[in-house]
Amino acid sequence: MNRITLMMATALVAISPAPAPAKAAPAASTDYAVGPQYDTTHVYVAPEDFDRFIASFTATFGGTTSKQGVFQVTPTASQTKSQLALTPAGTISVFGFLTPIPYPFGAERTGYLVRDMDAAVASAVKHGATRLITSFPDPIGRDVVVQWAGGVNMQLYWHTATPSYPALTTVPENRIYLTRDAADRFVKQWTGFAHAKVTSDEKAAPGAEIGQPGNTYRRIRLTSGYGKMSVIVSDGQLPWPYGRDMTGYAVADLGATLDKAEAAGVETLVPAHEDGGHQSAIVRFPGGYIAEIHSVVGE
Repeated sequence: MNRITLMMATALVAISPAPAPAKAAPAASTDYAVGPQYDTTHVYVAPEDFDRFIASFTATFGGTTSKQGVFQVTPTASQTKSQLALTPAGTISVFGFLTPIPYPFGAERTGYLVRDMDAAVASAVKHGATRLITSFPDPIGRDVVVQWAGGVNMQLYWHTATPSYPALTTVPENRIYLTRDAADRFVKQWTGFAHAKVTSDEKAAPGAEIGQPGNTYRRIRLTSGYGKMSVIVSDGQLPWPYGRDMTGYAVADLGATLDKAEAAGVETLVPAHEDGGHQSAIVRFPGGYIAEIHSVVGE
């Protein structure tokens, strides 16, 4: 019931001698999430860095990889090396384009598996998303790229044959940096579409956590069937590499993980530090992919 209808109904009740019959509450929107092990960070690297990146990522987090191949994954002509890395800390889709990358690909941060492509797209649009491209077939299903408030681009995808990946040991965190102009709109859109719950909303987190000592920022943490999310709300005046870390990976032992990463050629950009109940670091993998890695303090 929209606001005008509600006002009219209220007025009718006020002048009517008998109460109007109750109307059924609108049905809740459907949750189309499948599970966080099917939700991938999209990583674009140069073809010559492809194998080195995959090797360093799996050396850091463990897990397995899919068979590497060259595919057309866009609706217009293109060719890319493509491979999945399925680790206990999260899944990534890696692309090494051998041709120029067609618009709007390359700027989407994640791919989320949905149960019903058409219904999920309709729900996303209803909750405020804009389609950057209409849905299209790929070699194993269908895809679409959507944009939420603040320019947050995501891919939604559906597989013809239902995939079966092992459950994650720890669920990664989609790290989204926004200004106050967009943060509340984005959170409203995402909670509506994803059935996400706000698990914490720290209005004055220490700015040192994002390279702004002496300032504060807002940190909103959410969880849904698509996994975890941290919305980092600031003035946007962030020193490098903050804002380039799209995903945060949870591990049991941060120090041991950083040691494995270093041995695999991964560079630590921000050393381990306290970050909202986490012990956190930011690293750069061969090929340029920047990620946050954290362990929960006290665990």
